[in-house]
Amino acid sequence: MSLSLVPRVHVTVAARSDIGRVREKNEDAFVVTDLTLGGRAAEGGIGRIEVGEKGVLLVVSDGMGGHKAGEVASALVVQGFARALASSPVGRPPVAQLKYAAAQAHLDVAAAARHAGREGMGATLTAVHLTGRTAYVVEVGDSRAYLLRSGTIRQLTHDQSVAQLLMDSGALQPEDAKTSPMRNMLAQAMGHNSAVQVALGKLDLRDRDCLLLCSDGLTGRVTDDEIRSTVLGSKNLGAACEKLVALANERGGEDNVTVVLAGIGGDLPPADPDERVSRTYEILETFAPPVRQPDSARLVPATVKVTA
Repeated sequence: MSLSLVPRVHVTVAARSDIGRVREKNEDAFVVTDLTLGGRAAEGGIGRIEVGEKGVLLVVSDGMGGHKAGEVASALVVQGFARALASSPVGRPPVAQLKYAAAQAHLDVAAAARHAGREGMGATLTAVHLTGRTAYVVEVGDSRAYLLRSGTIRQLTHDQSVAQLLMDSGALQPEDAKTSPMRNMLAQAMGHNSAVQVALGKLDLRDRDCLLLCSDGLTGRVTDDEIRSTVLGSKNLGAACEKLVALANERGGEDNVTVVLAGIGGDLPPADPDERVSRTYEILETFAPPVRQPDSARLVPATVKVTA
C-alpha cells in the first residue's frame, strides 16, 4: 500500500480557437498550463498532464473593443492570470490565490488600456484551476465553463451580462434574451472600473469528468444539448473541439470561437448517476452588480462587446 496521501490525478486536454467567418482578427485567447512544471499547451492538444503540487490551469478570455485592441486585452488576461497564479506560494489558500491572480490580470489590462488606440479595451476571464481532487472555477464576464458528467451537461458559470441580470430579475424572458440588444453587454469586464468582482465555485471531481471552457462564439450558436451530444459522440477530445468550432461556423461564424476540453481521470471517486452535481459543486462567491443610483440611467456599468 502506498504511503502517499497525494491523489494521482491526470487531465487530458484539447483546445481550438478560430477566427470565424466574419471577423478580421481573433480576439479570443486561451492558456493551458502545468503550474508545477511550467509547461504550456499549443492549440490542438497536449495529451496527458499529471496534476502536480501547484495544479493545472485552464483559461479562456474573449477580448472586446473591436479596433481598440481586444486581442491585446485577452492575451494579457490569460498570460497575467497564469503568471500570477504560478508565482503564488504553495500553501496559500486557493481562493486567495485565484482572487489575487484575477486582480493582477485586471491591473495589467487597465494599465495597457491607457495607451493610445487601446482606450476602453477589456476582456472576459473564465478559468478552472485543477488541484488534486478539486477544481476551482473563476469567472468575470460571460465566457462559460461546463461540466459533462454521466452523460449530462451542467453550466458551472453564470453569465455576468445585462441580459442575464434582467432574466434573473424576471424583467426579460429567456426566449427574448436571444435577440435582445443587451445580449452583448457585460456587467463587468477585466480592465474596466477600479476592480472586478470574481465569481468563484468549487467542484469535487469524479473519475471521467469532462470540463469545457468556451467563448460566447460557441454558446451564441450551439445549444448546451448540442455541445453535450457532440462531445459524447466524438472519438476523442480533439475531434470534439473541431466539430464544435465547425458547427458554430456553419451557423454563421459571426464571432470568434474558442473551446478548451479537459478529461479528468485517476485516483478519484466514480461518478454516481444518482448524485446531483449540486452536491459536488459549491458556489463560494457570486457577482453582485452595483446598486443602481437614483440619478443613473443605466442598470449596471455595462461594457458593450463589439460584434460584426
